[in-house]
Amino acid sequence: MRIVSLLPAATDIVAVLGRAGDLVGRTHECDWPAAVAEVPVVTATGVDPGRLSSREISAVVEGHEGSSLYTLDVERLAELAPDLVLTQDLCDVCAVSYRRVADAVRVMDVGPRVVSLEPRTMAQVLDCVSLVGDLLGVGDVQERVAGLWERWAAVEAAVAGRARPRVVAIEWLDPVWPAGHWVPEQVAVAGGAPLLASAGEHTSPVAWTTVVEACPDVVLLLPCGLAPGRTVAELGALTGLEGWADLPAVRSGEVWVLDGPAYFNRPGPRVVRGAEVLAQVLHGVTVGEPVTPGEARRIS
Repeated sequence: MRIVSLLPAATDIVAVLGRAGDLVGRTHECDWPAAVAEVPVVTATGVDPGRLSSREISAVVEGHEGSSLYTLDVERLAELAPDLVLTQDLCDVCAVSYRRVADAVRVMDVGPRVVSLEPRTMAQVLDCVSLVGDLLGVGDVQERVAGLWERWAAVEAAVAGRARPRVVAIEWLDPVWPAGHWVPEQVAVAGGAPLLASAGEHTSPVAWTTVVEACPDVVLLLPCGLAPGRTVAELGALTGLEGWADLPAVRSGEVWVLDGPAYFNRPGPRVVRGAEVLAQVLHGVTVGEPVTPGEARRIS
């Protein structure tokens, strides 16, 4: 089957299911596994994160309200002749929307099947893995999904009975935006008490005073789409704010930079690894492979 993935999380799913070799098209943001670099790109964006600060990126996004940030190469998509296109309609900031893809497909002589993946919770994330596996005819997809649930349960068992630190997870630095959707579940299963967002919630920016008043024991920095090194470079957006030094998390040295794009921002199977990483961050417990500095870095 010829697959075009217009969502990085969908690319992750296809890869975990062992079908990365069927990918004939991808987004410019699909970067895992490394082999997908050879797959043709069919999207682009005018936003250059490497040249803009978080605040400047936010301003650009606000300026695109009501329209997509992404362009889709419709001619290239037609040339690739996919049988299946995986997209989403959850967030115009995350990827090309389902509606835009559907409009593009309508002009093709022979249209592919277009499937929108829109999970908001952990269960829905793994339901998407099952759905894509069924679409691709992956015979052992349920066993693969069961394996992911077993890893999730292993995290919960490893931290059972421990004190639960109060955790603020931040998915954008300026303005401050708490991480919602499946991230509160990742925090909770790893033995933390998530603050400022509930499971499945689509969040909004909050005033910095909201974070200060929450008095978090741990602060997790996992900006959407930004690599850990870029997050570290922009720490001044937070550390210069009034009340930063007085946060319990700062005073106790429990501020962490995590790999958001790999394990927290994208609703794919690697969110399970994100929970394993958090077990180490919150409780010093190793579940699965040891956590690397690239996955979690203490900065305070």
